[in-house]
Amino acid sequence: MKHEIVQSDITVVGGGLAGVCAAVAAARLGQTVSLVQNRPVLGGNASSEVRVWVCGATSHGVHRNARETGIMGELFVENQYRNIDGNPYIWDLIVLEKVKAEKNITLFLNTDVHEVHADGDETNRTIRSVTGWMMGSERRIRFDSRVYLDCTGDGLVGFLAGAKYRIGREAQEEFNEEWAPLVADDITLGSTLLFYTKDAGRPVKYIAPSFAKDITQTTIPMKRVIRSGDNGCSYWWIEWGGEHDVVHENERIRDELSSVIYGIWDYIKNSGKFESENLTLEWIGSIPGKREYRRFVGDYVLNQNDIIAQEQFEDRVAFGGWSIDLHPPQGMYATAKGSKHMHMDGNYHIPFRSLYSVNVTNMLMAGRNISASHVAFGTTRVMATCAVIGEAAGTGAALCAAKGVSPRELHSSHLSELQQTLLRQDAAVLGLKNADAADLVLRAEMTASSTLTRLALEQSASLLPLIAHVALLVPADPFIDGIELLLDASEATELTVELWSTGKPQNYVPHTQVTSIQVAVAEGSQQWVKASLSWHPETAQNAFIILRSNPALSVHLSARPQTGVLSFKHDAASKDAVDFGDMHHHQPVIDWSAKAFIRKPICFRLLAPTSAFAADKAADGYKRPYGGPHLWSSAGLEVSQPEWLEASWPEAVRIRTVHLTFNDDVNEDLINLHHHRTEFEIIPELVKDYKLQAFIGGDWTTVAEGLDNHTRRHVHLLPEAVTTDRLRVVVEATNGTERAEIVEIRCYS
Repeated sequence: MKHEIVQSDITVVGGGLAGVCAAVAAARLGQTVSLVQNRPVLGGNASSEVRVWVCGATSHGVHRNARETGIMGELFVENQYRNIDGNPYIWDLIVLEKVKAEKNITLFLNTDVHEVHADGDETNRTIRSVTGWMMGSERRIRFDSRVYLDCTGDGLVGFLAGAKYRIGREAQEEFNEEWAPLVADDITLGSTLLFYTKDAGRPVKYIAPSFAKDITQTTIPMKRVIRSGDNGCSYWWIEWGGEHDVVHENERIRDELSSVIYGIWDYIKNSGKFESENLTLEWIGSIPGKREYRRFVGDYVLNQNDIIAQEQFEDRVAFGGWSIDLHPPQGMYATAKGSKHMHMDGNYHIPFRSLYSVNVTNMLMAGRNISASHVAFGTTRVMATCAVIGEAAGTGAALCAAKGVSPRELHSSHLSELQQTLLRQDAAVLGLKNADAADLVLRAEMTASSTLTRLALEQSASLLPLIAHVALLVPADPFIDGIELLLDASEATELTVELWSTGKPQNYVPHTQVTSIQVAVAEGSQQWVKASLSWHPETAQNAFIILRSNPALSVHLSARPQTGVLSFKHDAASKDAVDFGDMHHHQPVIDWSAKAFIRKPICFRLLAPTSAFAADKAADGYKRPYGGPHLWSSAGLEVSQPEWLEASWPEAVRIRTVHLTFNDDVNEDLINLHHHRTEFEIIPELVKDYKLQAFIGGDWTTVAEGLDNHTRRHVHLLPEAVTTDRLRVVVEATNGTERAEIVEIRCYS
């Protein structure tokens, strides 16, 4: 047996997406990181070993402008570029490559941590080391660090260190949670095995193993959706173990799940109820994908009320948006539907106090084991949310290690620095503005070659009968002073048009009605109809304009999207999703769906110019849509006349590093595997070719450039610092759109 000691600033235990993002975040901030994973691949439940979709704040397209940025965003965009068809093995490689690109990370695969050395009393403990066994290599490795991150999911490191934790469901009275049980219990969400099938092109027989479950003797065929052509993740409901100990009875749970899968396949192949003659069972998971086990107690326990109210925590460091998604304890054998969902009106915030232990002084946690009630965990548990939590925790760990402080001390004395670091790194945080005193652009004047001020989509590509209410969301920046709509009318009629505010800046639902008018519409086709809506809000924000249903009318749809503009259709009757579970009552984001209008919004013209895309929007402090698009957009883009965005200073400044953030349309719902397929490999709004130029000696000098770009964020460390009073980004081509769009530019000396 080989004994080793590995020293690093930070040890991250757990190589799921939370652990990966935590390790990468800390490493990018200059800290040495040991990333320890007990499996041969990274990615956890997202890996090729388990093959669960990476879901997050978009909630499969329910929430708008909600796709994660930061490290998780990089993984989504890169996977789309290299793996558009969702091969799980290519996804493994993309995650692995993200880790291997960081020289400060040392990766230890197949290493199972099972010993923790910690000291102190139960209220104030400190981890001194963790020890793991590297399978297949006969290496016993001790990891010594200043800071530890438990990203294990099951919470083994914290448990062995004596961290306070919970398992199961809190009583309703503890947090006054509507969906909590009256009496606390130890019930959790269960585990799942998935399977893949393929068409062999010829008849394939299937003889079920002796241990296959006869599902006709269960409630499964009556209560669950079984189809022969579904992809693996459509069988998320093959779940069991919530009434058992999902860790200590893991093998029993796996055997039960596999017996049901073989029984389901027997039912599909041999019952005669499905067209499955040529189908064969290609792959079945051998590792249960766990949903829930220990949840550590932090300085704050996130609860259902925080989620639904979208509580704007002062120490917010990440966001989520998946519904509160809870499953019946009996799992696949339950007579109730496989899940129930409560959506918030928009994305919610996650506080830093929920990411560190209340009693282990040098431990942070990320993933499904953060400090949250069982009900709140129902949303924070999904992997893209775990990933952005991981980036926040890893960033916090890096600052703790660098400063020699505990996470609690970081929160009390360095919270602003933590949040500003997250913003600088493009992490998924909502509603925080850049206040980095070192960013030279914050005191620059912004100008541009041109700016989009006339907001309109005038070319019709299709027609939509107005048999249900539809809506159009546009920026009211600084005001709305009338809108024209392209309509067909089968007879003379009236259209009711309402203007609503959206409430919170991250929400895309009608919240408070501002005004309403009736507009006369003459019989005829393709007529521009004016609605004299007027709104001068105190601060720039989005306007939600509702067109009430009228069977005599049809609206025209555009063939191209427009940044900052969304369209919606109202369908309040759609409360239950057969494949997805029960929906809670009164959920505006479900009632108002944008899925029918993906990249084809309603045709319109705003009658007043907009300031939503002015040059200074690229330096207004926001890095993603929040009450408006928050980016600069040119009026157009011509090859003969490239567009540019310029920062200028009254006196020369010294610039060594430039950060550029391009628009990758966070409204586009990307996925890593097979839930849906986005047809383009590169987000069309992304800048493709650009030059970074400084005005030196009376001439524009190119100091950096990018060609064939397909990603959002770029940091240019110039070979030599330049001294200039003017710096500009020249956009020569995009990946498909007709305008240059830049979210943010930063400069550092």
